[in-house]
Amino acid sequence: MTTAEKTLELSGVATVTGTPEEVSNRLAQLPVEQVVALTLKHGNKPAVRALVATLANLVPLVSSIVEHRQDVMFRSIIEALVPDVPLPEHKLIEARMTAEARKRVLETGDWMTAAQVAKVAGFSASNPSAQPNKWKKDGQIFAVHHRGVDYFPGYALDASTDYRPTKGLAKVLEVFRGQKDDWGLAYWFASANSFLGGKRPQDLLISKSDRVITAAEDEVAGVLHG
Repeated sequence: MTTAEKTLELSGVATVTGTPEEVSNRLAQLPVEQVVALTLKHGNKPAVRALVATLANLVPLVSSIVEHRQDVMFRSIIEALVPDVPLPEHKLIEARMTAEARKRVLETGDWMTAAQVAKVAGFSASNPSAQPNKWKKDGQIFAVHHRGVDYFPGYALDASTDYRPTKGLAKVLEVFRGQKDDWGLAYWFASANSFLGGKRPQDLLISKSDRVITAAEDEVAGVLHG
């Protein structure tokens, strides 16, 4: 880096404290190019020493902070100047297919926000997401994330147990752990399943959970064994 490219150079930093007269006398004896003055109308010696020590410790950080900001700005300028690269056609097709699949799943009407789950399950309205999120964390239910909101499958809430997640769902989630993400689970539950005689897993999850669990195990076994 040339001298012209250097924006900050701080070296040989020292501190001088005292009354204006004392500081003036000491500065006159120092071979320095620049002086930075900080004046205090009032201040006892311990407070002044603490302030000076703090400032002295900050000096080495100034250059690195400024250089980091300049680097960030430099990359931002480059990104702004470089034109966007269009997606390959196969990526556009994949994106359209994914969007359409998600749209079909959400349009089934079997999805509920945390607030809606809390309402039907009789939970506190002050923090409606607390219990649904705990269920999710504990592997009792899953949720798909869409436009900043988590949606929980209403078909997994059993009315006979005050709309708690059906126990069969936890077992299905365990079977698919590491195999499917949340949207993958949503697609599977909403799709006709040959193992279930063409019925959707979500339609049998509560009434015939054992069959749905077996169907999930069959799918994973098929994937693992090609």
